Amino acid sequence: MRSLYCCLLAVAVSSLLWGQSTTRNGGDFSTNLQPATKVPQGVILAKGAWASASDSTTPVPEGGSVADGVFTNPYFGINYSIPADWIERFKGPPPSDEGRYVLVQLNPANTFKGPARGTILITAEDLFFTPLPATNAAELVNYSKDHLQADYQVEMSPTPANIAGRLFTFFAYWSPVAQLHWYVFTTEIRCHAVQIVLTSRDTSLLKTLTVSLNQMKLPVDVGPTTGIGGGAVPVCIKDYARGANVITQVEPVFTEHRFNPVPVRITIDKQGKVKHIHFLSAFPDQAKAITDALQQWKFKPYRQGGQLVEVETGILFGRTLRPATSQPANPMVE
Repeated sequence: MRSLYCCLLAVAVSSLLWGQSTTRNGGDFSTNLQPATKVPQGVILAKGAWASASDSTTPVPEGGSVADGVFTNPYFGINYSIPADWIERFKGPPPSDEGRYVLVQLNPANTFKGPARGTILITAEDLFFTPLPATNAAELVNYSKDHLQADYQVEMSPTPANIAGRLFTFFAYWSPVAQLHWYVFTTEIRCHAVQIVLTSRDTSLLKTLTVSLNQMKLPVDVGPTTGIGGGAVPVCIKDYARGANVITQVEPVFTEHRFNPVPVRITIDKQGKVKHIHFLSAFPDQAKAITDALQQWKFKPYRQGGQLVEVETGILFGRTLRPATSQPANPMVE
């Protein structure tokens, strides 16, 4: 989370500097879209590890979009009518190999008339793969509060908050040097810590944006310590692809020697077969090898309330950056 907060600071500072100058040659509000350096002729850029999925119809976390002033994310069940004079200027980066997502970043449009600018950032952190010592969204917030850098100060410790009829944890901090304030709302959806981060120098703007969040539509199963899915979506269970739950396991056969972690989320159908595969970060050859193997796996069907239900779980192939004692060994990408 420390790197995420540093990113938020950079984004917020660039937003505020726009209001202090009429020259926009860089940053989120640049009108100069021509790159200073072009790729030399004859050079081919090859894509590295990237997010991908076994089909194009099943929603994935990074699959949200903004259209007609509304941000929607089918995977998380989020529908948010963006405040007037706010827009999405740029798409976020791909998911990290630790399961961190920028779902959407919103900034004031050129027509914005407020005295100070700011940002609306919605992120998600996959609790299956996070390296932080947190098993739910509430623990993630408390860890973040306890590990703020020295130049940040807590304005409000984590406290329950209601957004659009759903329970969140609210946490506020600020930077006395930059005179920036962060309002952070966190809840759990499908075993991800989903955060809405509002940033500005103007606390009145932050309060107005907070009110606008009540127009958001969210799934029923939402909460700082709940949010495990079910109903129309699979039940998410960490480490389900281990032990007695695995009936048949086939190891992937790799043609290339690579040493990157490959986090994979899979959906297991009611019969115990892999229905969907989502790679958070993988090279194409790794994705193919793992897909070929996982399609042969067989799991013990999962029952909830006496009924067979689909399960979503995570498997980490490859090298992990976590401490060796944090979890049992995983299959290795060689």
